Amino acid sequence: MVEPTEHLLALKVMRLTRPTLISPQILTAEPKDVPQYSFQKILHSDATSVAGCETISAGQFMLLPQSFGNIYLGETFSSYVCVHNCRAHPVTNVSVKADLQSNNSRVSLPIHADKTGPVTLNPEETLDDVIHHEVKEIGTHILVCEVSYMTPAGLETSFRKFFKFQVVKPLDVKTKFYNAETDDVYLEAQIQNITVGPICLEKVELESSEQYTVDSLNTLSSGESVFSSKTMLQSQNSCQFLYCIRPIPEIARDPSALKAANNIGKLDIVWRSNLGERGRLQTSQLQRCALEYSDLRLNVIEANSTVRIGEGFNFRCRVTNTSERSMDLLMSLNTKAKPGCGYTGVTEFALGPLEPGQMKEFPLTVCPVRLGLIVISALQLTDVFTKRKYEFDDFLQVFVVDEDYREDSFQLDKYVRYSSSKNIPQTV
Repeated sequence: MVEPTEHLLALKVMRLTRPTLISPQILTAEPKDVPQYSFQKILHSDATSVAGCETISAGQFMLLPQSFGNIYLGETFSSYVCVHNCRAHPVTNVSVKADLQSNNSRVSLPIHADKTGPVTLNPEETLDDVIHHEVKEIGTHILVCEVSYMTPAGLETSFRKFFKFQVVKPLDVKTKFYNAETDDVYLEAQIQNITVGPICLEKVELESSEQYTVDSLNTLSSGESVFSSKTMLQSQNSCQFLYCIRPIPEIARDPSALKAANNIGKLDIVWRSNLGERGRLQTSQLQRCALEYSDLRLNVIEANSTVRIGEGFNFRCRVTNTSERSMDLLMSLNTKAKPGCGYTGVTEFALGPLEPGQMKEFPLTVCPVRLGLIVISALQLTDVFTKRKYEFDDFLQVFVVDEDYREDSFQLDKYVRYSSSKNIPQTV
C-alpha cells in the first residue's frame, strides 16, 4: 500500500471566501497599575493600530480567512482544487473527482468538465479548477476529493482527502396567519439576522401557489416602500413584512375547495453580507390555518366606510350554505336587540331555498341616528325546516358624520372592518 506521503502528486484544497472585517482590541492601563506600560507596548506593535492613535479605534481592517470556516445556508460554496506534479518525471492518467456529502445527500461536483478524460502532468505542472455549489442543507458537510493516476510501473493508484465544514442558518423566519371574514389571508413574516455580522436584504417576496394571488402591503399609497432603499439588518435584529393573500375566483366561489386550499406559497429571500457575498433562502410551502365554518357563513361584500347621520345607506351581504343539507331561510335584522347601536331600519324577508355549497346575496338598508362609530348587529337567519336560528353580531362597522362633513376637509381612511361573526344555533 502506498502511503500518502509517498504519492507522486500533491493535492491542495482551499475555500474561496472574502475576508472579514475586524477592529483593533484596545487595552490600556494607568502607569500606577500593575501592567503599567505593558499594554501600551502591545498596542504599538499591533498591526491593526494606527501610529499615533493606538488607543483610538480608527476603523476596521480586513482579515484573511484563517480556516475552512462555516458557511451559511443558501450561500454558494466555492473551493479551489489543485493537483501538482512534484516529481521529476511525467505522471499519466491523472483525474480528479470531488463529492460534497451531507447527512441526506451526496453531490458530485464536476472538475474540468470540458476535458474528456484523464490528462498527463509533466514535472511542476498542475491540474486545477474552481468548484461552486449552493448549499441547501443544514449540518455537517464533507468535501471528498479523490485523485487517481498511473505510476511509472503501470499501477493504478488513488488517494483521498476529506475537508469538513458546518452549514448553519443565516436567518430565522417566523410567520403568523390571520384569516379575515372576506376570505383574505394576512401573512406577517418576521425575518431575523442570526449571522455574526450585518446583512442587506435585497429581496423578500411571497411566491403564491396557484390557488391564491398576493398583494404586498409593504408600500405606501404613493408606491414608496416602507423600508429604506437598502434594508440593512445588524446581527440579531429583525424586521416584519406583511402580505395579503386572496383566493382566485374559482376557489372563492366553492366553499369546499376554499376549505381545502391551505397551501399559501413560499417566501423567497435574497441577501448580501457586508462584503457582498450573495445568499438565497426559500422557505417550504406555507400553510394557512384551517378554516372552520358552521352551517351558515355571512360576508359583507359591499359597504361604505363613512355615512351621514339621518341618511339611509345600503350595504350588500352574502350568505353561504356550508352544511351538507338544504335550507329554506328567513332573514331578519333587529336594530333594538342591542341598546345604543344607533341605527334604525328593521328588515325581515324570506331568502328562499339554499342548497349545500350555494350562496345568495341580498341588500340591506339602515339609517344611523347618532354620530361616531356604529356597529351593525343582530342579523338572524332562520331555517324553516329545522327551526334553527343563526345569529350574526358585529358583522359591520361604519363611521357616521354630521351633515357639514366634507371629504376635502377631513380625509378618513376608507376602511371597513368586518368582525368575525358568531353563528349561534338556537332551538325554538
